[in-house]
Amino acid sequence: MPITLSSRPSHAFALTLAALLVAACRGAAPADTPAPAASASAASPRIGRVLAADSGERHLANIRQLTDGGENAEAYFSADDRWITFQSTRDGRACDQQYVMRTDGTGLRRVSDGRGKTTCGWFLPGGTRLFFASTTHAGADCPPRPDPSKGYVWGIDKFDIYTVNRDGSDTRRLTNYGVYTAEGVLSPDGRRIVFTSLKDGDLDIYTMNVDGSDVRRLTTTPGYDGGPWWSPDGTKIVYRAWHYAAGDTAGLRQYRELLAQGMIRPNRMELFVMNADGSDNRQITNLGGANFGPSWTRDGTRIIFSSNHRNPRSRNFDLFLVDVDGRNLEQVTTNGEFDGFPMFSHDGTKLIWASNRFDARQGETNLFIADWTR
Repeated sequence: MPITLSSRPSHAFALTLAALLVAACRGAAPADTPAPAASASAASPRIGRVLAADSGERHLANIRQLTDGGENAEAYFSADDRWITFQSTRDGRACDQQYVMRTDGTGLRRVSDGRGKTTCGWFLPGGTRLFFASTTHAGADCPPRPDPSKGYVWGIDKFDIYTVNRDGSDTRRLTNYGVYTAEGVLSPDGRRIVFTSLKDGDLDIYTMNVDGSDVRRLTTTPGYDGGPWWSPDGTKIVYRAWHYAAGDTAGLRQYRELLAQGMIRPNRMELFVMNADGSDNRQITNLGGANFGPSWTRDGTRIIFSSNHRNPRSRNFDLFLVDVDGRNLEQVTTNGEFDGFPMFSHDGTKLIWASNRFDARQGETNLFIADWTR
């Protein structure tokens, strides 16, 4: 996501996460040949080092850094927990490309074709193939950045979803909407993908079969609905959204005006939960600020997410846990920099996330993995 979409809702936040989520890559490899193995920073002495958790981070032990350099985010496990896929501006790229590597940091490889920008990858069943969103169909260049006179906004670029082998070969286009279509997550049974799309004129959540058939729209309320994630049993979906109050015609009008220009202003988001068919849709947080990047604990009873609600104008996002009914909010990270995009391993023993902690250069976002302790 880029949010998947995936990101920072204050002006200060733009310095790091706007680059991270609104980024894409230059340089191209032919689309019909495997992408080369990624170079460089995997050899850094910072990779794999064991780091101490900050005070108050009682759930995190044996923290290890997996990347070193550029903007790296949205790292998600394969079903066997042996691989991750993530997006990165590593090696000086101007915007994100999609990568895979083993969870120990080895086997790093770019799997996208080097054109446009990518976001929101996920492994398909078996772990030898994956999907992600890309703007490659729109050209080789990075999409233009949003007009800075509009303030802090995200660009809603023309992503579609693609599939590719884990070695970067055999890229295939799965959706053909030509508008923002991204933030995909595979259902636990491996049969359906939940995603966000602008295809019907608003940013709504949909599901489809893994071959792109049987597309179903789940949300219809005006406003940005995004970052959807299946519960471990596949019966529910958590997502982030901002829905305008009945009397807020000015806010809704501004949202639609920006959307028509390919932008949104993501400075307010709360978490919602619905059934997998879109029924029983309900808001579970009312914290203020921006709450995003939700996923589930392995038992399906709690949701982990990133938030700056304690200081909505701050770049300091931390991870929090909350019960599925919105009760028992608990802070997980306490570092003074950004922490976001969390995912538990499928066996529940590890947490992976993106953070600005321990940056070698200001503004870098790297991937970290830790043992999860109760």
